[in-house]
Amino acid sequence: MTRRSALRWLLSCLVLMPVAAALGAVEVKLPVYKLASLPNGAVVALVEKRDTPLVSMNVTLRGGALGDPTGKDGTASLYADLIQKGAGTRAAAQFAEAIENVGGSLSAGAGTESIGVSASFMSRDVDLMLELVADVLQRPRLDLAEFEKARVLAVQSIVAAKDADPRALMSSYGDAWLFRGHPYGRSVGGSEATLAAVTLDDIRRYYTEQVGGDRMIITVVGDFDSATLLRQLERSFGTWRKAGAPLPTVPPPARVSGRSVLLVDKPGATQTYFWLGNVGASRTDAARTAQSVVNTVFGGRFTSMLNTELRIKSGLTYGANASFSRPSQPGSFRIASYTETGKTTQAIDMALDTLARLHKDGLDTGQLQSSQSYMLGQFPPSIETNGQIAARLADMLFHGLGPDDVNEYAARVTKVDAAAVRSAIEQSFPQPDDLVIVLIGDAAKIRDAVKVYGPVTEMKITDPRFTPATK
Repeated sequence: MTRRSALRWLLSCLVLMPVAAALGAVEVKLPVYKLASLPNGAVVALVEKRDTPLVSMNVTLRGGALGDPTGKDGTASLYADLIQKGAGTRAAAQFAEAIENVGGSLSAGAGTESIGVSASFMSRDVDLMLELVADVLQRPRLDLAEFEKARVLAVQSIVAAKDADPRALMSSYGDAWLFRGHPYGRSVGGSEATLAAVTLDDIRRYYTEQVGGDRMIITVVGDFDSATLLRQLERSFGTWRKAGAPLPTVPPPARVSGRSVLLVDKPGATQTYFWLGNVGASRTDAARTAQSVVNTVFGGRFTSMLNTELRIKSGLTYGANASFSRPSQPGSFRIASYTETGKTTQAIDMALDTLARLHKDGLDTGQLQSSQSYMLGQFPPSIETNGQIAARLADMLFHGLGPDDVNEYAARVTKVDAAAVRSAIEQSFPQPDDLVIVLIGDAAKIRDAVKVYGPVTEMKITDPRFTPATK
């Protein structure tokens, strides 16, 4: 080590020591949990937490929307909705009453790679909770009338969003355009076209092929005795059959080079909604902490660079943000906002200029420390309740992560330095010239102007899919 490099190292240590102290980098510790497995291969994690007489349970089933039949996106989502509408000996109303009569809660939902069931009951009602969750998973009624209602409601929700505020659909359009030909491009909730194609037989086949005890991760947190509860879980879930089909796999998607534009025509729209994206990072990316530190400054909070430029300074929008989706393989990094139709290019240019400035200037010391402080302050409340801990444990086990994912969070945040920031920007944040751009707006008014961003493909918002029809 040269004298100059030794001096630089010493100075960096002197700088980082007060920074760590000033940030108050106190480690948040995940409660100790007991790991076990059931005879069918299900993974169990139990946390005894006796401060309140509550028990929260999370069941995660690997597979999710990846198991949807081709052309029938939304199957897993409809299945997750339907299993809450009657199970075991209880019809839909009786099932809801059983939960409400004891003040409990139970819900299910589908994601790209998993189905999730979560429940929270008083500790005195644990037996009922286990019975209901076991019925939902192993003995769903899958009633035809309930299926038809669920499908109609799903389609109506999409149509209503298209008619009014399509922001809720931007990720469906954006991911479909970014991940064309890749499983991540399929909409978890389905489209009008794919939902219309789903039948109750498809739901039943999905249940047989994509749902089973071997895909389960069960996490329970609360007021119970672990040994007793584990025996109960073995009786309730340990002999459940395996899924009938192999677990779907996902290849890593390729990043996009250059630009392409999808223009979704919404005639008469007074605003343009825009989504700029590229392939970003996975849940287990080694640089995920540095990515989050950078994105907090760039687009992850109210005082972010994007929101400051597009909302606070210019008044072009009521909100602008950037975020990473983080599935098992790299998901999307996206910038999203909306603006008055006549200011479409001005707002998009400003977003692109802000991204270019991030690449050029990076973060200064003040921005870095501010982001670290913000993240350290936001993290503890995210794992306070029984339900939050159960969900975090399930996520960790799903992705093969250990307790260090939580226990060393503060240390990882504090250790992010200028070099890590620069590397994260270069590796994980797309260049302004390498983006897919999705716009929902009045094509007649913005068509010519947005050609400057790249080749434009058009579709109508009334089209029943989230991608243009293939010729």
